[in-house]
Amino acid sequence: MKALILAAGYGTRIQEVVKDTPKALIQVGEKTILDYLFDQLKDIKEIDGFYLVTNSKFVRQFNIYKQERDLDAEILDDGTSSNEERLGAIGDLQLLIEKYKIDDDILVCAADTIVQPKLIPFVESFGKNSASWICVRQEPSEEDRKHRGIISVDDEMRVTSFEEKPEHPKSDLAAVPFYIYPKKVVARIKEYLDGGGKTDAPGDFVAWLYTREKVYAYNIEGKVMDIGNPESLERARKVFE
Repeated sequence: MKALILAAGYGTRIQEVVKDTPKALIQVGEKTILDYLFDQLKDIKEIDGFYLVTNSKFVRQFNIYKQERDLDAEILDDGTSSNEERLGAIGDLQLLIEKYKIDDDILVCAADTIVQPKLIPFVESFGKNSASWICVRQEPSEEDRKHRGIISVDDEMRVTSFEEKPEHPKSDLAAVPFYIYPKKVVARIKEYLDGGGKTDAPGDFVAWLYTREKVYAYNIEGKVMDIGNPESLERARKVFE
């Protein structure tokens, strides 16, 4: 299994407080957001390769991070320099797959989310059922659910619907941006893009895929902090104080 890390966003909402720092390298407590992710990934024995995609604006900072931590990972510049040029999460994911000729199961990770529960059981779920998987968590606030990807499932936790930022959420299960796709599904990402699929949100591919393949949801319990604006950054920093 290969770990593919999406870190090519420009963090436009959060730049007012962190200036020219990519979200993944923002300090939260004693570590960066990316440190928390790699601490998790290094414990997953199934992973035998790490690949991170960023952009021309931030690639130098990620290369410095890699050198300072003696990290065995590939860093890819997607060639964009501004938010207007961005390829989108799924466009960047396909760029990684093509650049490194990835022909394996993949664990796709957003680089701006801290999860306190271990990701190991998530990967173990895939080991028992080699379909596609997405992490979810229960979100009690209906207002908050309107700003997230919302998933409905059946009794076996198979995804039966996926909506991005619905006005009337069908369930309280919110997507957490960690996904597992088996080798046979990886090729379908290009099929999705060639068919005109949206590129921006990683959940858009899941919304397309679940109508064509079995996709299961793993309910991750514990702290999940997705850091996208100054308010969410402040809340995360208070947790780690």
